[in-house]
Amino acid sequence: MISPPRQMHSPSSQPLFTRLILCALLLITPVTPTWALDTRLPDLGNSAGGLMTPKQERDLGRAFMRHVRGSQKVMDDPVLIDYVQHLGQKLVDASGARGTPFNFFLIDDPQINAFAGPGGYIGIFTGLLLTAETESELAAVMAHEIAHVTQQHLLRAWESTSQMSIPNAAILLAAIALGAAAGGGDAAAAAAVGSQAALIQQQINFTRANEQEADRVGIDILAEAGFEPRAMPSFFDRLGKANRVYATKLPEFLLTHPVTSNRTADALGRAEKFPYRQTADDLRYHLARINLIQRRFDRPQDAVRELRLMLEDGRFRNETAVRYGIALAKLRADQLDAAAQDIDALLVKQPDIVEFIVARAQVDLERGANSGALKRLKTALTAAPGNYALNLSYAETALALGKASAAEKQLRRFLDFRGDEPRVFQLLARAAGEQGRRVQGHSYLAEFYHLTGELESAILQIEIALKQPQLSFYDASKLEAKLTALKAEQKAEEER
Repeated sequence: MISPPRQMHSPSSQPLFTRLILCALLLITPVTPTWALDTRLPDLGNSAGGLMTPKQERDLGRAFMRHVRGSQKVMDDPVLIDYVQHLGQKLVDASGARGTPFNFFLIDDPQINAFAGPGGYIGIFTGLLLTAETESELAAVMAHEIAHVTQQHLLRAWESTSQMSIPNAAILLAAIALGAAAGGGDAAAAAAVGSQAALIQQQINFTRANEQEADRVGIDILAEAGFEPRAMPSFFDRLGKANRVYATKLPEFLLTHPVTSNRTADALGRAEKFPYRQTADDLRYHLARINLIQRRFDRPQDAVRELRLMLEDGRFRNETAVRYGIALAKLRADQLDAAAQDIDALLVKQPDIVEFIVARAQVDLERGANSGALKRLKTALTAAPGNYALNLSYAETALALGKASAAEKQLRRFLDFRGDEPRVFQLLARAAGEQGRRVQGHSYLAEFYHLTGELESAILQIEIALKQPQLSFYDASKLEAKLTALKAEQKAEEER
C-alpha cells in the first residue's frame, strides 16, 4: 500500500537570499521546457501593448507558488484556508473581477505582511491577521493586493522578464516577493547578486503611482464589499505610529509598501467620499483569530487556562469564538469528551458554521470515526460543494471508515474547484493506494511533491509508477511525458 507523508513539506532551511545568487544568470541562460506545455513567457510589450494570456499567467502563478511553498511555512489548516479564501472571494466579487481566478493562502509567520504574485496568488502572513483589530482592517490589506492584480501592476512591472522561461521567472519573482518580507529588501538582493539583480528588483518594485492606485481601487473594493473604507488609511497610520512609539523595526508591510503622509492623506480623502458604516465583524474572522491564538501555546492545557481566564475577566471580542478556541485546545490535549461537549453546544446554536462542523468531525476521527460524522459532512457539502475544509474533512473521515472510493470520488470532484492544493493530492494518493491502484497513487504523490517544490521526490514517484506491472500504454505515455518534463525542470534548477 502507498504510504503518503502525513505532514506537509516543511520549509527549506536554506536562506532565501542565497537563492538570489542564481538570479543574475536568469537573464542570459536558456532553459529546457518544463511540465507546462508553453514554458516561454510571451512578449508583454509596453504598457499599451498586449499582456500574457490567462493560461500563461496561470502557469507562471503555479510555478511561483511551488517556490513559495518550498521556502515558507504555507499553512494547510483547512478551516483557516477556507476563511481567507471566503473573505478574499468576497472582495474579488466586489472588485468587478468575478470569474478571475484568485488563490488566497496563509503563511505561518508573525510578520505583519502580505504580497501578491502572478496568477492571482495572494499570501497573507498570520501576523497580519492577528494584528488587524477588525475584519475591515484585514480586508483593507487584501483589497490593496487584489487591486495590484486587477490593475495589472504585476504584469506591467514584469515586462523585463519576458524572455525568461516560466520556471526561471517564477523563482526570481518568488525570491523578490519574499525577500523584503524576510528582512532583506533591495540591499540584500544587491549584495547577493550584484547590479543585475538590483536592477531587476528596481524594475519589479511597485511604483509610487502603483501604490496610490492600489489604495484608491482597494478602498472602492472595501466599500463595495460592505467594509469600512477608512480601515485602510487608519490601519497603515496605526502601524506607523506604533513604530515611532516603540522604536522598533517597521512592519514588513510598510517596508514593501512604503506609506508617506501624503499617501495616507490621499487614501483618507478617498475614503471620506463614502458614508461611515459601523461594520460588524464576521464570526469566522473571530474564529480564525482565536484558532491562531490557541495555537501559540505549545501546551494546549495552557491555552485552555488562558482562554478560560479571558471569559471570566471579560477580555474578549467574541464569546463564541473564545469557547471555540477552548474546544480546539481541548481537542489538542486529547480531552475528547470535553471537546465534543463544547462543540455540540456551539452547533446547537449555529449548526451551519463550517468551523464547528469540521471540529466535531475531528473529534469523531480521534474517537475512531463513525458514520454519523460522515453523514453530517455530506449534508454540509450539499450546501457548499466547493468548500475546502468540508471536502478534506469528508475525505479524511471516509478514509478512516475504510471508504477509500468515496473519498477519492469526492476529492476528484473538488479538483474542479481547485486543482493545486497539495493536501488534496496527498489524500488522493492514500485513497488510490488503499484501493490497490498503485499507478494512480504514485502519480498523485508525484503531483503532491511537485506542488510542494520537491522535484526529486516527484521524479522518484513517477519512476516507481512506470515500474508497476500491467501498466497500460495510455498511462505509460502520460507518465513518460510527466517524467521528461520533471527531469527538464530539475536540470534547469541544477544549471542555475
